[in-house]
Amino acid sequence: MRFSILLGLLLTIHVAGIVAQNDFRIMFYNVENLFDPEDDPLKEDDDFMPDGFMRWTPWKYWEKLRNITRVITAVGGMQSPALVGLCEVENDSVLFHLTQRSPLRAQEYAYIITDSPDDRGIDVALLYQRNQFKPLQTGEYEVKFSRKGIRPTRNILHVVGEVLNGSVLDIFVCHFPSRSGGQKETEPARIEAATLLRNKIDSLFSIRDNPQIILMGDFNDHPSNKSLSQILKAGSIQYPSLTDQLYNLFYHRAKEHEFGSYKYQGKWEVLDQFIVSGNLLKMENNVHMKNNQAHIFKADFLLEDDEKYYGQKPYRTNLGPRYIGGFSDHLPIYMDLTLVFEHP
Repeated sequence: MRFSILLGLLLTIHVAGIVAQNDFRIMFYNVENLFDPEDDPLKEDDDFMPDGFMRWTPWKYWEKLRNITRVITAVGGMQSPALVGLCEVENDSVLFHLTQRSPLRAQEYAYIITDSPDDRGIDVALLYQRNQFKPLQTGEYEVKFSRKGIRPTRNILHVVGEVLNGSVLDIFVCHFPSRSGGQKETEPARIEAATLLRNKIDSLFSIRDNPQIILMGDFNDHPSNKSLSQILKAGSIQYPSLTDQLYNLFYHRAKEHEFGSYKYQGKWEVLDQFIVSGNLLKMENNVHMKNNQAHIFKADFLLEDDEKYYGQKPYRTNLGPRYIGGFSDHLPIYMDLTLVFEHP
């Protein structure tokens, strides 16, 4: 009996010695109008000038960068997120200032940003920690609308990169067309964005064995809306069946009371989402979702009382032209991957 117990302990130690695990945190955040106070004559950014409608001064700008640093650091907890998807960033300059001139510099992020035709000049971007993620290939896809009169929107960012255990991830960062003008009236634009994205996903499934795909973004639609559930074909993780399908990590929670990343007219909405390929839900893979969960970061400092409706709402930077010094009208979301390292 003693020999059997001792043998079991030795085998456990041996297994523990050849397999190690590491968490890899991914975050997405709509930072709400991260504009610099400089004029870009090619874009509609006049509101965010010192003499513009928002009275956007250098002090407010640098305070916004410090606030974003605080959020990223808080989401990371003891360790900063390895990847941070961002939307509503104006240009390369604001990301240079964020990663190299703000307190975020200590966390050693590099970045990749799109160059979109959006009239206001806002883009999507990916921050990555250079010691945890190695970009292998980058690209961006322009959403071209079939209907005339639709304003240009943000490009979809695609980054292929290698993590520490050698696994390769396909990361997509999205900011689908706005609901401004009405959900039904603007839905065709989001359907076209989702069609483009689905075509790119299908291409990956056709040319690669078990691609490990993560979509993150502000989709401006709920998980059950047509663009995501029918066009992108992102189902619920409550019913995972195939590795070559997409699963929305918030689909099964979208109807929960007080659950959401954005509040509109007193109601919480799930506009910011993570969508993953089915093989990331398989625990036997060398990279997989930790507990098959994603989270909305609803820290107290990101909220303020909702005096018009009830409860609380995101503590944003501006309320119309009035500067109130908060963070964003969206809450950040995050998820964890588990990386498995096997040693000979």
